[in-house]
Amino acid sequence: MTRAFNENLKLALDTLAEHKLRSFLTVLGVVIGVGVIIIVGSLLAGFDQSVMEEISGYGADTAFVSRWPSGPRIGRMSKEERTRKPLTVEDGEAVLEECPAVKSVAVSLFPNRPATVRYKDEEVTGSDYRGTFPSFVEVYANAAMKYGRFFTEAENEHRQKVVVIGESISDALFGNLNPVGKDILVDGSTFMIIGVFQKPKGGFGGGGEEDRRVAVPYYTLHKIYPYAEEHGFRIQANPGQLDLAVDQVRDLLRRRRNVPYNAPDSFDITTSQQAMEQFHAIVGAVALVTVVLSSIGLLVGGVGVMNIMLVSVTERTREIGVRKAIGARRGDIMWQFLLEAMTLTGMGGLIGVLLFGGIAMLLPKLTGMSTAVPLWAAAAGLIVAISVGLIFGVWPAVKAARLDPVEALRYE
Repeated sequence: MTRAFNENLKLALDTLAEHKLRSFLTVLGVVIGVGVIIIVGSLLAGFDQSVMEEISGYGADTAFVSRWPSGPRIGRMSKEERTRKPLTVEDGEAVLEECPAVKSVAVSLFPNRPATVRYKDEEVTGSDYRGTFPSFVEVYANAAMKYGRFFTEAENEHRQKVVVIGESISDALFGNLNPVGKDILVDGSTFMIIGVFQKPKGGFGGGGEEDRRVAVPYYTLHKIYPYAEEHGFRIQANPGQLDLAVDQVRDLLRRRRNVPYNAPDSFDITTSQQAMEQFHAIVGAVALVTVVLSSIGLLVGGVGVMNIMLVSVTERTREIGVRKAIGARRGDIMWQFLLEAMTLTGMGGLIGVLLFGGIAMLLPKLTGMSTAVPLWAAAAGLIVAISVGLIFGVWPAVKAARLDPVEALRYE
């Protein structure tokens, strides 16, 4: 059995070597189909790794509480969602006081419009501008400082105009210089920089997402924007008590917001685990679309393989007749052509894995995108490619096996 397999494999490789260009053009669709799997799989793997690092960067045993539902959504908000009243700073204080499983709370107040950060002729738009409390650095694991320090409770109480900015904003405005002590304009108000956040790992691009955080004392922001009312807060639970903390917070907020017992929550609580599950649902949908798109290329490649194998059967009719005349059985002839088709598409799959795998590894250097060539994508590409040869090679193999040896020997 092994000897017959080796002989058939050698015949298949010899046939491919004799018709290199024809063989390559035949499996071009397979190469493209496998390439789509490799490229998209690599992007998804890199994206997944970066986002998981980003989510975990918020800290273990934490959850975010907001007025609006988090995560991706389809369609408009419901009437109930649109009419929800905002969360308040008192809600955050009550959570810390009345929920024993909650270790710390970081309340944030968001202004009613995006802010522009300026220093002389340089400016950065689209910043993550918020007023918060000193507990921010305790709750957020990704709030490590690169330069300077975070503001104190005294600076918050006295409404000092101090600010801590993200590393990306610092680089855009000051280059490689330490900006601590410099004055900047944030949405027209002058603040003195007292610290710079270190850019978190992960994120949605290569090397971490741009860090556009701008954090000022809560009461300072409230003084500048007295009508701002959009609050959100992240809670940090005691170790191993996140589920209990979430239940306690939910019960407390429902009572404080007078939510009827049979009505849904008028707020949203999202844990890191839930955020990961939501992201994986998105990745799953993208992967499904990828399979559909790659199937088109593989279908084209499969049809090409079947056509070229039918041509090969016609060209080698006398060879088939000779083999049958000296004792080859139908099964031998069928496996010869099946193995040839599988070798053809398998080589196409290997070319696709090596070529597009190399491209995927070069993408981070060329574009800054985060990629990782997953083993499952390479394995899936090769298995699917070989399967295409098996499926689309059946009819040519059966046709070859059914040839009458006498008629085959007479074929010119």
